[in-house]
Amino acid sequence: MIQQVLKNLKISELNAMQKATIEASAKANDLILLSPTGSGKTLGFLLPVLLNLKEDKKGVQTLILVPSRELAIQIETVFKQMSTGFKINCCYGGHSTRIEKNNLEHPPAVLVGTPGRIAYHVRNTNFDVTTVNMLVLDEFDKSLEFGFKEDMSFIIYELKNLNKRMLTSATNMEEIPAFTGVKKPVKINFLSNTPTKSVDLKLKMVSGKDKLDVLFELICKYGNKSTLVFCNHRDAVERISQLLKDKGLAHDIFHGGMEQDDRERALIKFRNGSHRILITTDLASRGLDIPEIELVMHYQLPTTEDSFIHRNGRTARMNAKGTAYLILSDTDHFPTFIKDTPEKEDLNGTYSLPENTEWSTLYIAAGKKDKINKMDIVGMLLQKGKLAKEELGLIEVLDKSAYAAVKRNKIHKVVQLVKEEKIKGRKIKMAVSE
Repeated sequence: MIQQVLKNLKISELNAMQKATIEASAKANDLILLSPTGSGKTLGFLLPVLLNLKEDKKGVQTLILVPSRELAIQIETVFKQMSTGFKINCCYGGHSTRIEKNNLEHPPAVLVGTPGRIAYHVRNTNFDVTTVNMLVLDEFDKSLEFGFKEDMSFIIYELKNLNKRMLTSATNMEEIPAFTGVKKPVKINFLSNTPTKSVDLKLKMVSGKDKLDVLFELICKYGNKSTLVFCNHRDAVERISQLLKDKGLAHDIFHGGMEQDDRERALIKFRNGSHRILITTDLASRGLDIPEIELVMHYQLPTTEDSFIHRNGRTARMNAKGTAYLILSDTDHFPTFIKDTPEKEDLNGTYSLPENTEWSTLYIAAGKKDKINKMDIVGMLLQKGKLAKEELGLIEVLDKSAYAAVKRNKIHKVVQLVKEEKIKGRKIKMAVSE
């Protein structure tokens, strides 16, 4: 079964962490998996979930709780790509409760969602909790940090027939809260087994100048590299974004106050190369499917060492090398948890506005629910849009929409060529995604 899943995922072999998790899960009822972001943890726990599922059993068998909508969607996507024959559904805030309730009338074998939304469905008895025998608490420490303790505690209390619990985290917790019900767990710790990463730490002190102006200078100096700008608060994200808009610099933002569609679109444009710069809160520090980052800029320093580690962990992943910039004003305190002495950053030059990337994003107002797939879009854009293969980039198909990366110098012509075209016999709105 596992070999077929790997074939479906186009993976040749499991890594050491994934193999250890499968082996331990077969022997233990309760499991704690400690492994850093980007290490394949999702597949690491989904394979034990799959091995625990019974084809002849009805109802939700496994419940997976996660701290963010994006992580829930990512897990659902990976499980579907595994092509197991088992149904999975996803529930999260910002998604239609009516659609979710309808999906639960024909319950999936695996249900994944955020604690608040799953608690809503439990309270309204929208699915039978008595059939759930396995619980996964993914990125558990982040769920606690986001304030989901009460919802998680309520949900777990209602799950009377659990016989297997798995808790995953990217940080080692000194004590596991009693409400999880985890007892005498087998701990798999791969936090110390990761390759040595090289994150160059640099410091820019702000004296007599606005911090925002200094950030803009840094972005101009290094703006041709993929960059995450971290803030502690949403209003700081919006303030930086407004400055970059005024300067005409393409970028996107990502925080918990945004509508789900806007958050998804921001990540898609970042993944497909339409934007190099993403301004965000700690929401983007873990559990998101985003590419290798070259630069991390701390516009506001995090309050904890864990947050600092996870932010910087977005760079120096596969390439094992990256750079993190600290921007400190005279009133900021240098955190005691930063042990290394950062190199001072020089901004004495004159820096021009970075050029936009070579890619732009085409929005297509139809998706999986309309029976449209990637090949339909590829065929239409190559044949009717007159694109060469190298002028078409990453395509992502969601339930009700799709997005295609198209070379920036071609996209407006493509829109004109395909505006009257049909996909699967239907005329569908297509436009440049601003």
